[in-house]
Amino acid sequence: MLADLARCSSPNHGDRRGHRPELIVLHYTGMANATLARDRLCDPASDVSAHWLIDEAGRIEALVAEDRRAWHAGAGAWCGRDDINSRSIGIEIANPGDRPFPAAQMDSLVLLLGRIMARWSLGPAAVIGHSDMAPGRKIDPGPRFDWQRLAREGLALWPDGPGADAPLAGSLDALGYPPAEPETRLAAFRLRFRPWAKGPESAEDRMIAAALTTARPGVG
Repeated sequence: MLADLARCSSPNHGDRRGHRPELIVLHYTGMANATLARDRLCDPASDVSAHWLIDEAGRIEALVAEDRRAWHAGAGAWCGRDDINSRSIGIEIANPGDRPFPAAQMDSLVLLLGRIMARWSLGPAAVIGHSDMAPGRKIDPGPRFDWQRLAREGLALWPDGPGADAPLAGSLDALGYPPAEPETRLAAFRLRFRPWAKGPESAEDRMIAAALTTARPGVG
């Protein structure tokens, strides 16, 4: 359910600096509950915000207009492009980071993503996690987030099966991951596609990444 904007609209936003939304970045709030997260996202002293907040029960709140630059992504890059705040729409999902995402919350996210993607003509490759664009700095939406559910709805990428056993670095470059130490990029990739995998790089990592590159349309 889309909440009334009247009682909470974040003042933390700015001009998009000549860009339009070409990415949607998913976050978890990392806070105890949605009320605390909303207070922080709407606090002018916090210097953080997001376009949308989804609470634990699936209630959707618009905090910043989508044609404005919200302050959710921070330092990072994707597909060789930086200033992700100017190029993206940020969705904060209320979750401390240590538990599954409730079904009602995921249902609302599916609804919201579909509408945003239609408004801005974005495909599934445009939907990324905070951890994707900021390897080693961020881990949200975390290992418990249901990326496969989004992929089944046509709202995110997921491999249909294994690809070639190709060099991982080249596949991660093609997918859009920014430069980082190999172990750091591997950890970011696994957070999304093999969230409980451990140990050194494996053939499974390489084949999943290669499969994704063949299915990846443009981000905008």
